[in-house]
Amino acid sequence: MATLSPSSVLVTGSNRGLGLEFIRQLLQLPHPPQMLFATCRNPSGAQELQKLAAQHSNVRILPLDMENVASIQEAFLSVTDQLKGLGLNLLINNAGRAFSDSIHTESEENMHMLYQIHVSSNLKMCQTFLPLLKKAAQTGPQDALSCSRAAIINISSIAGSISELLGWELGPCLSYRCSKAALNMLTRCLGLALKEEGILCAAIHPGWVQTDMGTRSTFTPPLKKEESVQGMLKVFSTLSEENSGGFYSWEGKTLSW
Repeated sequence: MATLSPSSVLVTGSNRGLGLEFIRQLLQLPHPPQMLFATCRNPSGAQELQKLAAQHSNVRILPLDMENVASIQEAFLSVTDQLKGLGLNLLINNAGRAFSDSIHTESEENMHMLYQIHVSSNLKMCQTFLPLLKKAAQTGPQDALSCSRAAIINISSIAGSISELLGWELGPCLSYRCSKAALNMLTRCLGLALKEEGILCAAIHPGWVQTDMGTRSTFTPPLKKEESVQGMLKVFSTLSEENSGGFYSWEGKTLSW
């Protein structure tokens, strides 16, 4: 099995939940990233992330508001400066939000907000960081696509699968489902468009995880974040050209759109 060994990684939403666990486990790889960019809206309030950065010099914390185009551009400039001419190997678009509203209670405001965060902002991240991803693709091994060479991973959800509709009986979560379905289409388009550039793109369902966003008062999800991220990183190590534009579970299973 191929090993996951990107020299540089950027993770959005790194202050808690899956994003923070990605940072922890990327640091534990046999060959951890030389540059690990951990982004979040309010770094000063991300105490656990600050502790990791104090212990590991390769962790670079950056402020990033996914709903603010200027903030995304500022993060790009900072990453470019710190990479000092090198490319970005792996972009993990993890930041997200969820609301539990139904058909009867869902608001236009929430629909716009989650589409902005999960779709428009992820597209803007890809567009903005594309020069660095291209540089990594051009300077890395040219034989195959991989997450160690150049890749975009969008953290999606099977809750956005039109055929599966995970957890409908526990909550409609209308804006979340619709925005994740749109993110899946974006990933499919990115996979087709960027394959010739040497950049792999895939959507990953992390499972129903015990995080602040995933846990409800009446239901505790079955999966711990440590197990989810461990599984996803294993999947990352196996992805290749034939997987670009695909939708997969944290266990590596192909999922239906």
